[in-house]
Amino acid sequence: MANLKEIRNRITSIGSTMQITSAMKMVSAAKLKKAQDAITAMRPYSSKLTELLQNLSATLEGNTGGAYSEQREVNKVLLVAITSNRGLCGGFNSSITKETVKTIQQKYMNTEVEIFTIGKKGNDVLSKEYTVVDNRNSIFDNLTFDNVAGVAEELMAMFVDGKYDRIEIIYNQFKNAATQIAKVEQFLPIEPIENDEEVNLDYIFEPTKEEIVLQLIPKSLKTQLYKSIRDSFAAEHGARMTAMHKATDNAKELRDDLKLTYNKARQAAITNEILEIVGGAEALNN
Repeated sequence: MANLKEIRNRITSIGSTMQITSAMKMVSAAKLKKAQDAITAMRPYSSKLTELLQNLSATLEGNTGGAYSEQREVNKVLLVAITSNRGLCGGFNSSITKETVKTIQQKYMNTEVEIFTIGKKGNDVLSKEYTVVDNRNSIFDNLTFDNVAGVAEELMAMFVDGKYDRIEIIYNQFKNAATQIAKVEQFLPIEPIENDEEVNLDYIFEPTKEEIVLQLIPKSLKTQLYKSIRDSFAAEHGARMTAMHKATDNAKELRDDLKLTYNKARQAAITNEILEIVGGAEALNN
């Protein structure tokens, strides 16, 4: 059994760790509230924009998406993997790296695949085995629509120029503080919309529907990428808050066990001292 001094040092060390994990939990909780409000407010806009685009496209004939909806033979694929810049958030980052590897191995085994990472952790892992063409860590330093739109425009240009035949986004969708869902969404080309039912739109269009659709598509793609990053950002803080909450609870349990061990060891030491004193007194009497 460890001596009393070693146990006291471990109790002190675990107490310091508890303070750190508890502080990180509170910081993540504060950031989660802001990130959650942002993604909750954005989802209705993103859904309505997608719905409007689908309804307009459904009333048009032919290829209404222009270069962004061109269906080509898939010879080269770009996967956009969204992770975080920091760790200590449980399985948040590993779920994306695993989903990325799974997508490559199961869906694109015989296809040339390159990876575009957003977040340092994903880049650190995926760059060891796969080709990472670019990494954007700084986007989380100032997460705004304009900054994300610049990245979206680069991805759109790569597709239009024929560098890639398909681009997919892999990210953690925020459900709640304890649950994140790894999602794989097709970014480009725009998937054709199945028009099984007649769509009636009581709108007055100015300019024409075709021009409106062509203007909405780039905006919709930028919004899709921004929503994915916002989702991942909120999911990251939820995962970190949960992980630090569990770490604090585990540290408290370990500290309590060590205190019990310390008290038992201290009691045993006192008992031994008493026995030595009593034994010494008996020896003197004899």
